[in-house]
Amino acid sequence: MGEGRIVVGQYCRRMSESSFPAFVFTNDGENVTRGVRTVGLGDIAPDGVLIEVEWSSVNYKDGLASTTAGKVSRISPIIPGIDLAGRVVDPAGSSFAVGASVIAHGYDIGTARHGAYARYCRVPAEWLVPMPAGLTAREAMVIGTGGFTAALSVMALERHGLRPGDGPVLVTGATGGVGSMAVSMLAGRGYEVVASSGKASAAEFLASLGAAAVIDRNELSADDPRPLQAMTYAGAVDCVGGSTLANVFKRLKYGGAVAASGLTGGASFTTTVMPFILRGVALLGIDSVQTPMADRVECWNRLGADLKPSGLATIGHDITLKDLDGVLTTILKGGVTGRYAVSPTA
Repeated sequence: MGEGRIVVGQYCRRMSESSFPAFVFTNDGENVTRGVRTVGLGDIAPDGVLIEVEWSSVNYKDGLASTTAGKVSRISPIIPGIDLAGRVVDPAGSSFAVGASVIAHGYDIGTARHGAYARYCRVPAEWLVPMPAGLTAREAMVIGTGGFTAALSVMALERHGLRPGDGPVLVTGATGGVGSMAVSMLAGRGYEVVASSGKASAAEFLASLGAAAVIDRNELSADDPRPLQAMTYAGAVDCVGGSTLANVFKRLKYGGAVAASGLTGGASFTTTVMPFILRGVALLGIDSVQTPMADRVECWNRLGADLKPSGLATIGHDITLKDLDGVLTTILKGGVTGRYAVSPTA
């Protein structure tokens, strides 16, 4: 790494002192590797606000971005990591002050530009959210993209009219990042939560988050030719997709809705129009990547207040960069319970 100087406010750091660890995925045809490497500021994205990353997290998309089969990464080599919480080191002409605490996630971070699995990351100023009151950097990344998606799901269901007392609310893929956060948020708002999971050992974990009941995912994942089933759930947060989502529609109460954000069970599903035209149900699509900034700020402010999950200590597990390889493999196999907060140290 060559010599140089980084101007940050009124002080400078020598470029030679700014080498730092990063988790790097390379896919150059025959050369496919991933692991911790030492990089410099010249190796990360060349533009944007320079942020010292305090915490990142592990999401299903991060697993996809660090494999050849995932077809998510659009540059090679790439530093994955689609979300981060940290402090501004160089505002790069933006309105952010040096030392300001910020959150960034989605857009092209960790897919088409170098992401958060490193000590430093550059992010366009228009992608940054000020850290809301009520959250620390670690709490924000235990929540992360998964919790943000869960919060968007809860907000969408409530805008549709869902209220506590309407009946049970189903959460599929309940031990995952989005699912576990949704269970905690919904329970905290007074809903009767039914959690669906394929992990028999997870019942105690889900109960600790507030789930009133736990069902086996096989109850929802099997193909069922019936166009309708007994009306059971007032609403649902679906993190799975596929046949599970099709069966959720069949079990919604009249006027109910499902907020869908996942595809671990498949990107397509087969259903009939019957739940829609006979029970007036609705499908609410949840996107966390290109969410408009005003909605991002509103959602994060609520995550620091009334939507802050009560089970963050239970949901979050701390790891470092050297642990990422194993966790990224596990998350793609559906073996992760809760959320992993990543400290950008080797």
